[in-house]
Amino acid sequence: MVRRRVAQTRDQVKEKLVAALIEDHSPQEVAMSFSVGVFLTALPTLGTGFIAFLVLAYLFRQLSKVALFASVLILNPPVKWGVYASSFWLGNRILGPIPGLSFDGVSMSMGGDVLVRLWTGNIILAVVFAAIGYVLAFRLINEYRRRQQEPAAVS
Repeated sequence: MVRRRVAQTRDQVKEKLVAALIEDHSPQEVAMSFSVGVFLTALPTLGTGFIAFLVLAYLFRQLSKVALFASVLILNPPVKWGVYASSFWLGNRILGPIPGLSFDGVSMSMGGDVLVRLWTGNIILAVVFAAIGYVLAFRLINEYRRRQQEPAAVS
């Protein structure tokens, strides 16, 4: 089940990036667009990430809209919960545990401390995911374009 879902997501992302490849954008622009999308999608934006995508797509002509929106396939809602848990864990490791916090009794007075740890870890993970996304998209784009330029093999 998980393997099939990963394969489906990978195929969907690849399909969207291939569509971005035929646009009039350089490999760097497509990879950067995908990377920016991954960064924004990784953040806990509570739905405002889509608005940010629209604003960025409107303001920056050099962004590949297809690559930008393809990033949503990577960090879809079920995956984001794992990212949030990892973000909180990382933030907690960096900033230290919250005194009195336990899974059975979270107090509203701890809200700020929880959010600071979530955002600290989340920004770090978003940067890492964006960097990985850039490298992978850039390689995929260059490989695709290289194959498109090779003459067909004669039998």
